[in-house]
Amino acid sequence: MLAHYGLLIIILIGGVAYSVSARKLTLTAAITGAVVACLVFAGAGYTGVTMMTTFFILGSAATSWQPGKKDAFTESGERKNGRTAGQVLANAGTAAITGSLVFVSPSYTHLWVLMMAASFASATADTLSSELGTVYGKRFFNIITMKPDQRGLDGVISLEGTLIGIGGSAIIAIVYAIGFSWDAGIITIIIAGTVGNLADSVLGATLERAKYIRNNAVNFLNTLIAALIALLIYFI
Repeated sequence: MLAHYGLLIIILIGGVAYSVSARKLTLTAAITGAVVACLVFAGAGYTGVTMMTTFFILGSAATSWQPGKKDAFTESGERKNGRTAGQVLANAGTAAITGSLVFVSPSYTHLWVLMMAASFASATADTLSSELGTVYGKRFFNIITMKPDQRGLDGVISLEGTLIGIGGSAIIAIVYAIGFSWDAGIITIIIAGTVGNLADSVLGATLERAKYIRNNAVNFLNTLIAALIALLIYFI
């Protein structure tokens, strides 16, 4: 086990160095991500770290994709300076919590890992649908009123973006299946990830637009909701 952690630490050091040099993460965010990755590894092993890495790679690629088409509608700070520690915790904090729960109640390890996968599925779906939906979406609607609304605003969705988000959840589900098993958990992860993504839009259209909460809180809540949906499905 110590050898596994030694290899993980080497990988994380390399990841921190790359992320900072490539401006994908700030230094504080990279260190925070390394700590989160350790907790994820403790709960779900290399498969958990792979899910986290898959989210990071897909999210970074989507954020960097055709920025010129998104600058008019969204803030470009993340693309220029990299994600902050707060953003890392917002997207992966739930996964870190579920990883820690494996030590608290190891008899439910399968459930905690399933919830972790659901949280990463939601984070991936949210990032891909918002970033790529802004580029490829044709018509945009407020998720509450379903009336046409301006692309890029909180709580605004498109069919194209939603479908891309479902695809993102499916990718995380496949990573989970390769690492653990091809079972009904795959469907659970896709459903939970999609619900979490839609919940993000609902929160954006209501609480975030009203300035009661900010984007990091919305992102954390959508991953938490996805994890709780997986929990609900598990016991049904």
